[in-house]
Amino acid sequence: MRADEPPRTLADSIRAAGLKVTAPRLAVLRVLDQAPHSTAERLFATVRAELPSTSLQAVYGVLAAFTAAGIAQKIEPAGSPALFERRVGDNHHHIVCTRCSAVHDVDCAVGQAPCLTPAHASGFAVHTAEVTYWGLCPDCQAATSASPSLLSAPAPLSNKGAR
Repeated sequence: MRADEPPRTLADSIRAAGLKVTAPRLAVLRVLDQAPHSTAERLFATVRAELPSTSLQAVYGVLAAFTAAGIAQKIEPAGSPALFERRVGDNHHHIVCTRCSAVHDVDCAVGQAPCLTPAHASGFAVHTAEVTYWGLCPDCQAATSASPSLLSAPAPLSNKGAR
């Protein structure tokens, strides 16, 4: 949801984006509201409990329609399946735990590095900049300070700790 968007029902959000309101769209949007930074597979598993006849392909179709209409955003951290969220239109960024793969929003990048204005845009009209920060979340920091042997290769991204 856009930061400046007034609260509305899920159906209103779908209609306002110029899309037809359907049971699968409502279900996917409801789950996406409750579990941002979700993979399509996670959304499918949750939606399927409510709508058993829904297919993974249908969920991908809904997500494609939502991202094209601007009511959802697709993010693709390196080494991860695509993640989806409702927060759109504010050019926020993400921080990912390299151990447990928790993903959180970062409202604003500040300071000189990483720079968000390219030194040379090669003639492009830049609309957004995407920054992904990588590090250890507080839980993993505590676990690794208790047992340094837990520092290992990054885990594949999951929805643990997604916000």
